[in-house]
Amino acid sequence: MKQIFGILTIVLLSFNLVNAQSLVKPDKLSDSALNFMVSSDMGRRGVSEQKNIATLMGKEADLNKISFIAVPGDPIHDDGVKSTEDSEWKDKFENIYTASSLMTLPWFVVAGNHEYHGSVQAIMDYSKISKRWKAPARYYSFEKTLDAKGTKCLFVFIDTAPLIDKYRADNGYSDAGKQDIEKELKWLDSTLVTSNDHWKIVLGHHPVYADTQKEENERTDMQKRVGVILENRKADLYICGHIHNFQHLKPAGKTVNYIVNSSASQSRKVNKTDGTIFCNPDPGFTVCSVTPESFTFFFVNHKGENVYKYILKK
Repeated sequence: MKQIFGILTIVLLSFNLVNAQSLVKPDKLSDSALNFMVSSDMGRRGVSEQKNIATLMGKEADLNKISFIAVPGDPIHDDGVKSTEDSEWKDKFENIYTASSLMTLPWFVVAGNHEYHGSVQAIMDYSKISKRWKAPARYYSFEKTLDAKGTKCLFVFIDTAPLIDKYRADNGYSDAGKQDIEKELKWLDSTLVTSNDHWKIVLGHHPVYADTQKEENERTDMQKRVGVILENRKADLYICGHIHNFQHLKPAGKTVNYIVNSSASQSRKVNKTDGTIFCNPDPGFTVCSVTPESFTFFFVNHKGENVYKYILKK
């Protein structure tokens, strides 16, 4: 009996050692790179690991030179906000992301599906209230310079809920059905095709490709409307949220890398699907580091572990 117990102990210790070694330790990123974090599916008053993840994001910003935080949708679960005076702002954002290193960073935001339960206009108007909140329009773009030679990276933020038919048909999603699909898609196409930027990064709330239990028509609508443009105009990456887990996909025949950032609170299970390179069910956030030569990203979970690292070479 003692011999069996000893064998079991060795097996368990070996299992734990393998798991520990499979995790990537946090990296010290180059100060000369463009470093940013991605956070989405936030706003649960600090529960479901949100406050802990906010603390970890603060530590990441203390360790590395972070330029901004990208928020591809659902910053205020579950019903968005009614106005800029809504108490949800303090309860679900201001009182959660309190690290001094996060207070001085710009947070570039677009609406997710949950913001359409409330006022998307208030999401934009809050930019006038908070110095760190940046939501200049429902969809927008900006460039960042990567080096002294003027090498640039383009960031394109899109508003995805109005691009999906089910949200347009549901009156519970405020004015999603009133938004002009063709206008946004023409803008996206034009922004990408006229850009000479070295990297082209597109961010939106809903996935184009992903494993999810959500309705398939969400993804088919995104594939025929957004995916076609991303592939034709040679975007490098598409980064989204919505699914509440980490995924990195590149389906057969596609040139774009599709990244799903996990939830900042309350994650979900995930399975491999067509094109899956990696998937993980932990909540957390993503850290990205861009140079003229490479785009590196890390999936950081609620324990502060870098569970995945990928380097995309240009």
